[in-house]
Amino acid sequence: MVFSAAEFRPFQLEKVERVNHNVSLFRFKLPNNDDVAGLPIASCVVFRSTIDGQQVIRPYTPTSVEKAQGHVDFVIKDYPTGVMSSYIHKMNVGDFIDIKGPFVKYNWNDKPVQHVGMVAESSDKTSKFTLIFGNQTEKDILFKQELDGYATEYADRFKVIYVLEKPPQNWQGLVGYVTPEVVQQELPKPDVESSMVFVCGPPPLMEAVCGDKNPDKSQGTLRGFLKQLGYIQDRVYKL
Repeated sequence: MVFSAAEFRPFQLEKVERVNHNVSLFRFKLPNNDDVAGLPIASCVVFRSTIDGQQVIRPYTPTSVEKAQGHVDFVIKDYPTGVMSSYIHKMNVGDFIDIKGPFVKYNWNDKPVQHVGMVAESSDKTSKFTLIFGNQTEKDILFKQELDGYATEYADRFKVIYVLEKPPQNWQGLVGYVTPEVVQQELPKPDVESSMVFVCGPPPLMEAVCGDKNPDKSQGTLRGFLKQLGYIQDRVYKL
């Protein structure tokens, strides 16, 4: 196995590609060109480094396909107060960082569903995805071109709804914040058994939509307006 959930292993930065004004793609080399990361969908790994004399550990989610050979990619935002994210953004090609994992968040093979609703700042049995994507400005939308392409190519299976706090002139999407009304209109209904709603974002969004995770990163109780709308604990997953 290239990665280990039991120990940290060093990986070398191979490539950095700017995605937008504060987000970059970081590609790390695997030991051999024909190695595959084997990190399943909805899993994460943890990065470790010593920064200003303190050991810092943070989780990140891979963005490259599970069977990509020779490398693994991570799309990481540079937060002004993010100790690890700022450190990673200052790394140079050739530098190493310790990584441990994977740690599976949601097992698709064990819990296949027919409709996935998402709220986010080959043998797959899932048939339909709906993404409500909230951002401050249009330039903050990650991979908008790719998402719009999926929405066009797979119009019967994938739909994306953008919500901007500060929209530009002539903006055609929604304005403001993710609201109960948007969820009611776009996501699978609470009584649809073969469905799952995934929520990902900063603490204020999490609290408003479903309640944030516990300090130990366990799911915690369902709260927020998803609870008020009738969704149940087993059909909401906090990423």
